[in-house]
Amino acid sequence: MSGLRERKKALTRQALADAALRLFLDRGYDAVSVKEIAEAADVSVPTLFAHFPDGKESLVFDLDADREAELVAAVRDRAPGRTVLQGLRDAFLSRPRPADTEQMHAFMRLIRDTPVLADYFRRMWQRHEGAFARAIAEDVGRDPDDIALIALAHFVLGAVEVSRRSADPAGDLERIFDLLENGWGAALTR
Repeated sequence: MSGLRERKKALTRQALADAALRLFLDRGYDAVSVKEIAEAADVSVPTLFAHFPDGKESLVFDLDADREAELVAAVRDRAPGRTVLQGLRDAFLSRPRPADTEQMHAFMRLIRDTPVLADYFRRMWQRHEGAFARAIAEDVGRDPDDIALIALAHFVLGAVEVSRRSADPAGDLERIFDLLENGWGAALTR
């Protein structure tokens, strides 16, 4: 069980993220200041930056904290007998999808229509590439600097990002994984 201090920190962080999202969806990202977000969450600006040192963009993507661990686990914890790509396909397609609500659609529009958020999202997602590639290399017994495995990690992350923007994310991700498996299968054999 976490202590009182940790629970208070988590509640403050959540209040900031919720206030930011509410204001961004209501008025647009560029029309909202950090000061307004802090005031809406009833904290000071320094407190906001203590929780979100990367600035305003990071308030939108508060749920990314465990993403890298999930990516590595998708490689390491796949079902027996499944190749790395099959395990990744299984993991990405079985992940719970965000509720198909008007708020989720508004959130995705906010990211898509705000260049700084779209760019931040891409950078944030791709920053996991190194750990992801190392997990794949470790699993298949290859050098972590193997360019084929680094590229594979890059392309898998890109596939997930591209499929999120489509009208049929799951179907398009299936099609992309078919392409990756047929083109990259030999690179993953021991």
